[in-house]
Amino acid sequence: MQHRIPFFFTATLLLVGMHAPALAQRTDAEWLENCRNQRWSSRSDSQARHCEVRPYQLSARGRSLVVDGGENGAVAVRGWDGSEIRVSARIQTRAASEEAATALAREVRVQASDGRVSAEGPGRREGASWSVSYEILVPRRMDLNVETRNGPLAVSDVTGRMQLRAINGPLSLGRVGGAVNARTTNGPLSVALAGDRWEGAGLDAETSNGPVTLHLPERYSTQLEVGTVHGPVSVDLPLRDGHWRGGRIRTTLGSGGAPVRVVTTNGPLVVRRGGR
Repeated sequence: MQHRIPFFFTATLLLVGMHAPALAQRTDAEWLENCRNQRWSSRSDSQARHCEVRPYQLSARGRSLVVDGGENGAVAVRGWDGSEIRVSARIQTRAASEEAATALAREVRVQASDGRVSAEGPGRREGASWSVSYEILVPRRMDLNVETRNGPLAVSDVTGRMQLRAINGPLSLGRVGGAVNARTTNGPLSVALAGDRWEGAGLDAETSNGPVTLHLPERYSTQLEVGTVHGPVSVDLPLRDGHWRGGRIRTTLGSGGAPVRVVTTNGPLVVRRGGR
């Protein structure tokens, strides 16, 4: 018997969909135009903003990459057919004047070498702030260790060993594989699977406080665990009685295979198959 558990928060589902894998990626030129057109600040409408992009290229010889998104920086990693790692570091600074914002940007130092990407800059200043976000292209088979703090994290089209952490930000996975461990503390979790089964050891993805949405192909084989402790549920899966226990659904889809676990503690759960 197929169970479809009613879902009462359509608005929340739409919000989660906005973060569906992968986060919409802008070109550097589009990002610069948008950044420069936004001369606002949460602290003061009069603050000036400086925006710039710094490109870097790294060797992928070690087949692993560590990225520290820092405070308030977004990270988007996407697999491509190239043999090297390409990084676009997108720097934003805000200050009382354009001259001060430009000077602040010169103090921001991006390190992109030896399989590591991070940034350093001045400490907190009254009326001034800075952040660095990254758009990164990596070979499709690459091990990743990525963390963001107060910024979104998205990974798509990559297979490898992954440790992914987003603290206070959305986490989005699309068409990934390997041995993937993904956590966000306060933010939505969105996962889109591809193919007919998971390639690799499995996926363990969890958010503590936030909605979860999982999209998987119609004929997908896996040992699946999904669930929420506190939140409404909408699940488009063929389930037998007894598979829902303790806020978790555990079931075998198709011929089984590698485990896929996508759960939340506090937030709605949505699972959709095919184009539904």
